[in-house]
Amino acid sequence: MAGSFAHLHVHTEFSMLDGASRVGELAATAAADGQPAMAMTDHGNMYGVLDFYRECNDAGVKPIIGTEAYMAHDHRSERPKRRGRLDDSGGDTESGKLYYHLCLLAENQVGYKNLIQLSSRAYLEGYYYKPRADWELLSEHHEGLIALTGCLSGRAALLLKDGNDDAALADVRRLAELLGPENVYVELQDAGLPEQREMLPKLAALAERAGLRTVATNDVHYLCHEDSRAHDALLCIQTQSNLADEDRMRYGSDEFYLKSGAEMAERFREYPGACETTAEIAERCNVT
Repeated sequence: MAGSFAHLHVHTEFSMLDGASRVGELAATAAADGQPAMAMTDHGNMYGVLDFYRECNDAGVKPIIGTEAYMAHDHRSERPKRRGRLDDSGGDTESGKLYYHLCLLAENQVGYKNLIQLSSRAYLEGYYYKPRADWELLSEHHEGLIALTGCLSGRAALLLKDGNDDAALADVRRLAELLGPENVYVELQDAGLPEQREMLPKLAALAERAGLRTVATNDVHYLCHEDSRAHDALLCIQTQSNLADEDRMRYGSDEFYLKSGAEMAERFREYPGACETTAEIAERCNVT
């Protein structure tokens, strides 16, 4: 596969306008670059799946169906008191984060149905700031799923950031025990954020310790590099702030666009196989 999975975040999550691109344009651009597959992994929901599936098929790009789940710190029923600002990593409580991110992809029809169950039950049983799933729900609905350990707001990355390497190892091993090691990948991202680049060698080392493979992904929130300013304005609308506010919610780089295969290969040249792994995952994922 040329490049890597494009994690698409489009206008399908009403509570968070963090996508500034149309699925059809994204699919057409990927097809023109020779990228045979893309994944939609909206935050906590699956609202855009049907449109995404149709647009990708029309463009000749294989649609990979997924979601970036919000995982509760312990159990979806917990309602800890939040401290400070609620950010993308879940905000702080006395016991930890309100939630963590976990990327889940449907390998087959069973996996697709399980994603629907996870998303629905997260809303019905675990909604607290966000629709939260947990290990209990994942254990009930894990068949047919492939898991990527997530972005900087994933549990493993946050543990590594705090220097808790052994806890991060235990976390990914727990995931591998549940889903099977062949269904769990340590996710590498580089959208120009210094924190991401600092984390890359730590994540690669974690994968080696856990006996898991790495996979490079491209977190896409807008189509082109020059769309970053418009995306910034979109975030201001959602958060009721303005571009002059220094303390507003913002992305730390202007690289959350759909990169070409050549760009991704160059970006992850120090991590052999990370981009190629996406082709294998794409071949495995077949949902009608």
